[in-house]
Amino acid sequence: MKYVLLVAVVLLGGTYAWSQNAAPTFNFVEYQKTFPRTSDAWKRKEDTLRKQFLEKGMAWPFRYMYLRSFKYDSQLEVWVKNAPNEPFQLFKTYKVCALAGTLGPKRMQGDYQVPEGFYYINEFNPRSQYHLSLGLNYPNSSDRILGDSIAPGGDIYIHGSCVTTGCIPVNDAQIEELYILAANARAQGQEFIPVHIFPIQFKNQKSSDYLAKHVKDFPEYTALADELKHAYLYFEATKRLPVVMVAKKGNYVIEGVIPPAPEKPVKVVKKRDPRPVKEFTGETFAVVNKLPVFPGGNPGFQAFIDKLSHEMAQYLDEGQKKAYVMIEFVIDKNGKPGYAKVLKGGNEELNDKLMDAFDAMPDWVPAVRLEQNVSIRLKQSLYIERPEAAASTTSSPSSSATLNN
Repeated sequence: MKYVLLVAVVLLGGTYAWSQNAAPTFNFVEYQKTFPRTSDAWKRKEDTLRKQFLEKGMAWPFRYMYLRSFKYDSQLEVWVKNAPNEPFQLFKTYKVCALAGTLGPKRMQGDYQVPEGFYYINEFNPRSQYHLSLGLNYPNSSDRILGDSIAPGGDIYIHGSCVTTGCIPVNDAQIEELYILAANARAQGQEFIPVHIFPIQFKNQKSSDYLAKHVKDFPEYTALADELKHAYLYFEATKRLPVVMVAKKGNYVIEGVIPPAPEKPVKVVKKRDPRPVKEFTGETFAVVNKLPVFPGGNPGFQAFIDKLSHEMAQYLDEGQKKAYVMIEFVIDKNGKPGYAKVLKGGNEELNDKLMDAFDAMPDWVPAVRLEQNVSIRLKQSLYIERPEAAASTTSSPSSSATLNN
């Protein structure tokens, strides 16, 4: 396959390419006239950004910046790094506060579409009617081939004021941050700040389902969507920019082998012999004159149950947030506890730990029937819940120390 004549620049650990007949032009002088670095507003905002970087453990100033936007998900991400061979780190995700058009590329003036593809910042505009704006090099070489030959459209910006007819709008406070971030990258020597615009955030299943439906309705969009996804997946796997080229017919060609996802470690489940359940062979009584008493009485037993419920949360199955367990045990005529077994709920490990805990209880005051100490079989329910699950609910059932025989 032959490609249009390209000028390639090694950029930020990847290669960015554009056609020779679309040589980049920049306006990096005007941005300091009405929003100068010496102004109090600039200094305050820059100081806020510096603190945000430090809080994230990231170096300020950074040297390289990369933006990627997701139309359907209304997101604009800022990625930064400090050396060409370093992977990018995500600094911040901004909310895109308005959207024009639908999925798919921009092809003509007045179609209200946000472009999709691979661009770079080519203008700083401090006199924008939308507070501040950062211009993109739309139409790029692909757009010039595939778009309307007479009026492909233009004037695509990332800007403030939260309104749009085909741009990427954020609020005024956010565009001030983005403007300063881009200006700092430029001041550190980054000539080209790439901006990649994707139809969706591909890791979002709801968004992917929407894209699949859109492609089914508009099959001509399939090739572009696939190349955009290829670039997205390559960056997700490597945190480096892919090589982007434009074929003679105008379609993007992404070079970059997506590394296979690392295999998830297989959880080794140790086989364990089931805990033997001892059966009480003596006589137990269902009706007694006095129930057995735990050391410390009912408050002591409630404290035991609460502590045990908290400790048992670590033995819940992976992904399990809570469990109801019913356990049976015997207090013999000497007040010795034992013979515990789980009647329902739990899992093998959890149940074994519970039975061990009930068997290891201190001696009780035994039950009394007709003025004689007797053995009794009791049941106790426990509600076991992970701490993070309990914190997310306003009220949760608790394990009440109510004995049943």
